[in-house]
Amino acid sequence: MAQLTYRDAVARGIAQEMRRDDSIVFLGEDIAAAGGVFKTTAGLLDEFGPTRVRDTPISEQAILGAAMGAAMTGLRPIAEIMFSDFFAVCWDIVVNQIAKSRYMTNGQMSFPLVIKSGNGGGLRFGAQHSQDIANWAMAVPGLKVVVPSNPTDVVGLMAAAVRDPDPVIFLEAKGLYPTKAEVPEGDIVDELGKAKVLRHGGDVTLVSLGLMVPRTLAAAEQLQQQHGIDATVVDLRSLVPLDVSTVLGSLEHTGRLFTVEENPRLCGWGAELVSIVAEEGFTSLDGPLIRITTPHVPLPAADALEDASLPSTARIVETVAKSVD
Repeated sequence: MAQLTYRDAVARGIAQEMRRDDSIVFLGEDIAAAGGVFKTTAGLLDEFGPTRVRDTPISEQAILGAAMGAAMTGLRPIAEIMFSDFFAVCWDIVVNQIAKSRYMTNGQMSFPLVIKSGNGGGLRFGAQHSQDIANWAMAVPGLKVVVPSNPTDVVGLMAAAVRDPDPVIFLEAKGLYPTKAEVPEGDIVDELGKAKVLRHGGDVTLVSLGLMVPRTLAAAEQLQQQHGIDATVVDLRSLVPLDVSTVLGSLEHTGRLFTVEENPRLCGWGAELVSIVAEEGFTSLDGPLIRITTPHVPLPAADALEDASLPSTARIVETVAKSVD
């Protein structure tokens, strides 16, 4: 195994699939010569050349229009929207064209494309460059939604997304780009729609995603050490498909469920999850379903205010301990 950063894992995952399949092309703003604004695509132009790795104009609509056309005609494109906030500029193409066209053509056309993007806060970019849009994408029929939390999952889930026959929104947690972890050598291919249990405990289940996963793991250790509360931590990894079975299986053992979400509270992914749990796992519950979220506000740029808005390890510990004691 070798140490790899989250940002380098993005390039490794894309390169792994481009070596395997000549039909994969990659396009976006500054992804070629510059290696990506977050340096997540460094080296791809050198290895695969300007025919398969293409810089585009600053036009999200053009990027996704080209990607959709490429997918319709037999290629397997990967397209980058630099900041996920800018999905708002091209949301019509995503929602009304890419997500619906396979259905509306009765399967005569397929759309095997990945739209990757830097997502969420933690880097002090302010309200227009720090949104977590996972819940936007989750609400659209026809899209799959992936949010990896570590370098190994970045590589494996990118492979799964590229090989999937349907459009996949691949959201990279910007706040995790510099983090490092051991990553196995060789090809890594994961599976969409499978959560991972990262820590086993018998008292509470903590479910998190993306940037919130390492904070939740840290909180679980503190809960054990400071309060004697033993927590299971589930990394959802994928919102569509959503692995409800793993969550319900953990809840059977713990009886208590907390979600830890970066997205704003109103209509967040946790709201959907706790709704399902209330319907399908009600008899397993020993207490209320509790969501730990970002307030329903634009994310501030000021360091102290952004830190206060995003769920922190301390807030997770305080909320869980107060609810369980």
